[in-house]
Amino acid sequence: MKKAIYTQYGSPEVIEVVDQEKPIPRSNEVLVQIKASSVTRADAMMRQGVPKFGRLFLGLFKPKNTALGTGFSGIVAAVGDHVTQFETGDEVFGEKLFSNGCNAAYVCIAEDTVIDRKPKNILHSEAAPICDGFLTSYHFLKDIAHVQPGQRVLINGASGSLGTAAVQLAKLMGATVTGVCSTKNIDFVKSLGADEVLDYTTVTLADLTCTYDVVYDTVGKLSYKKIKNILGATGIFMTPVLSAAILWRMLWQPKKVKFAATGMKNTQVLKQLVSDLVHFFEQGQLTTHIDKEYSLSAIKYAHYYLETGRKVGNIVIINS
Repeated sequence: MKKAIYTQYGSPEVIEVVDQEKPIPRSNEVLVQIKASSVTRADAMMRQGVPKFGRLFLGLFKPKNTALGTGFSGIVAAVGDHVTQFETGDEVFGEKLFSNGCNAAYVCIAEDTVIDRKPKNILHSEAAPICDGFLTSYHFLKDIAHVQPGQRVLINGASGSLGTAAVQLAKLMGATVTGVCSTKNIDFVKSLGADEVLDYTTVTLADLTCTYDVVYDTVGKLSYKKIKNILGATGIFMTPVLSAAILWRMLWQPKKVKFAATGMKNTQVLKQLVSDLVHFFEQGQLTTHIDKEYSLSAIKYAHYYLETGRKVGNIVIINS
């Protein structure tokens, strides 16, 4: 089978598509024939080995885990002897972190990890990125910010994968949402449900006179020091992008500054969040926006496009 790997840190040129044996599911695993998989900023950061202190976990001089891709959607091709929740032919989606990679033709995943049945009303390409943008943003808004109806939420990077998910989810949770994006994406972010959209090329957030209950920096571009004046008395600043500055702020102001690695949460917590998202998608309350699709053989070009910073929504790898 075909599979994307990288054996050294660097540009998208380090990515190779190689032939490997099709995996065989263990007794508690299902073998999924992957129809679509995601390409995310987190994938690119791991491929680059940044931030560099992350190499203490990823591999100091070269990656310990050479596989690429975490989000997937596909069809169950085989099941282990002890699997009870899934059958051959089921359409499923999910996420597999620090593993044998989902930018591939097949993947094995334990049935008690982050895997669920794909909502019937969406495509595999729309399901594959759910556990990146939607799962991460739902975790931040629900479990970290505890967003309540009527609260004011500002989302920086509102046109990206996490941002497009966050705008929809925050509105679903009853918040008044302000999105921040570039000029060309203002109408798009409004179409997602944002009550207000700010153009970061013309508006300086530190100069705003209003305050927010939550500032969610999905892209890790904001400085807490510069925007703290727009937080209400009990407001919080949160981001899924780890940096030395965020670690320092968390040590000194743990009630105001929040970071979390969603994929490291308890599996049962994640499965419940995914179950909620399945319901929202089945009810037509959420929509995945796909910017570009690439074949597995062209995955390095997906990474090059990701690095342009022009991505709107999600990038997906499609298997024929």
